[in-house]
Amino acid sequence: MFSQLIKSHLEQSVRNVLKSLSVSYTDEISVRLEQPANLEHGDYSSSIAMQLAKILRKAPMVIAELVKADLQQQGNMERLLVKIEVVAPGFINLYINWQAWAGRTFELPPTSGEKAVIEHTSINPNKSAHIGHLRNSCIGDALVRILKRTGYNVEVHNYIDDLGNQLADTVVGLLNVPFEGEHARFGDYCWDIYAGVNKEYARNPEMTNKRTAVLHALEKGTGNDAWLGNLVAERIVREHVEEMKNFGIEYDLLVWESSIVREGFWSSAFERLMLTSVFVQEKEGKLNGCWVLKQASVADDGDADSEDFSMDKVLVRSNGILTYTAKDIAYHLWKFGLLEKDFSYHEFTAGLWTTGLTGQPKPYGKADIVINVIDNRQEYPQQMVKQALQVLGYTDQAEKLHHVSYGVVSLSPASAAELGIDISDGKTSYAMSGRQGIGVKVTDLVQLMENTVEYSRSDKSGLSSRDIATAAIRYYLLRFNLGTEIIFDFRQATEISGNTGVYLMYTFARANSVLSKAPATDLTKLPQFPIELEKAESSLLRHLSTWEDTLYSASKELTPNTLCNYAYTLATLFNNFYSVCPILKGEESTIQFRVWLTSRVNLTLGDVLQVLGLPTPIRM
Repeated sequence: MFSQLIKSHLEQSVRNVLKSLSVSYTDEISVRLEQPANLEHGDYSSSIAMQLAKILRKAPMVIAELVKADLQQQGNMERLLVKIEVVAPGFINLYINWQAWAGRTFELPPTSGEKAVIEHTSINPNKSAHIGHLRNSCIGDALVRILKRTGYNVEVHNYIDDLGNQLADTVVGLLNVPFEGEHARFGDYCWDIYAGVNKEYARNPEMTNKRTAVLHALEKGTGNDAWLGNLVAERIVREHVEEMKNFGIEYDLLVWESSIVREGFWSSAFERLMLTSVFVQEKEGKLNGCWVLKQASVADDGDADSEDFSMDKVLVRSNGILTYTAKDIAYHLWKFGLLEKDFSYHEFTAGLWTTGLTGQPKPYGKADIVINVIDNRQEYPQQMVKQALQVLGYTDQAEKLHHVSYGVVSLSPASAAELGIDISDGKTSYAMSGRQGIGVKVTDLVQLMENTVEYSRSDKSGLSSRDIATAAIRYYLLRFNLGTEIIFDFRQATEISGNTGVYLMYTFARANSVLSKAPATDLTKLPQFPIELEKAESSLLRHLSTWEDTLYSASKELTPNTLCNYAYTLATLFNNFYSVCPILKGEESTIQFRVWLTSRVNLTLGDVLQVLGLPTPIRM
């Protein structure tokens, strides 16, 4: 990677200077590079001389000159530098030889083909998906693409909680809540049934006993209630899978929670946990009879006795029903290949496999790295899984278990009002609630966005309005920082200008259009760069040079939004270049250079779009 190459040369020069002064290079010394906002201050800059001033007891300007001299002696970083400048109070400014940069190839660091299991989507199979679920799926799929692009062997799981309260409630509703209505899909019907049964619980609390009975039936796996639950879950999962496919999101394996229980995975995990000192059955208090994982590594605080905290640390309830966390612990032991047991597998749809009681062996699991995309409300249960791995002695695996946490999606006041929610309390946002039937279904959002795109476009010969709509929604859900709560607004989500997926795709199509009109030329042949670059050209080259570094950083930090930031900046810089630097007019050498630069933008932006899961249209 380019910046890493510069940094390694700079570090070597610092080492050489320290050695010449009989001073050791320590871990406390950190060579940092930054790209100055002002191009006059160099393409890259470092303040390392000021950091070394106290250690060497010399003026930063003196140290900077010593480092500069060593860099020059090294050959100006393999001739990648055209100038090194020292400026007060001790900055080392580096100016890139862009002709030399363009003639080099900068590879990503090797990953040794490590296997990463990424679990995402994991929607309760009891009703249609809403936009909060879609944020999870888009983040997860972007991470899949990022890791594949950076050399990992990636396996994608979608975990199906077919033994949970939500499915049980839908089954109770189907059996006990009379309801009629016209619905295009079964999931939409169950959306209303789920809301209806929760209203019935509020009116008649004793009815929750039916939920408990259904939960037991689902876990047992026999009888009418269990079969009805299986049918409901499978039908809705098929709808979810098809819906996500419209966004380019696919999976390798569906892991059913019922398979974990019935294949004895939890039994094996239970036996292992029993051998530890932190897994105990409570004998008194409100958790009497529950099997609990004691939280030795979690500091007690004022919330330690809250119901949520208590229930999170419970793995088996006093009535014998397993919690979600218990089954998740067993699932993760299998993910890392730490159980002797395995599932049987059969095809759910073409190319998508599923766990079950019958089928054939497949080489799933046995991960080197596990990544779970789950919203920030599940942070504590995820810590529980990590702690279980640690107490069982699997510390390496615990360190390689990553929770990609993200903020939930709520509704803006305007969107909430449009859905009929009372907003008289003046809140800044309103939470979606499946129990109350409040939320924006994915299918409804796609249709709304498609209508907006169709109405606003004059030329309909490029991408279909639906493809543009799904890409725009996907980008909208990816571009926010992961920890940010998205306050969903219909108007904002359907915008097609500014920092949007539509803007990025339009920019890619514009670059394609320029190249199609350019004189026939061999774009693999490097043209002669101008002696003096225009500011727009320099800015574009400098940003292009950071692509591999940005991609690598996103793969390590698991942050798809950094690629959105990169793509938007690249598109903005290119459109500025397009407006101020005539590409197909002028001297032949200028045209050749600017066409080459356009082709480099087209190649890089296309790479970014594909990693983000957006189309690369020749025309919009």
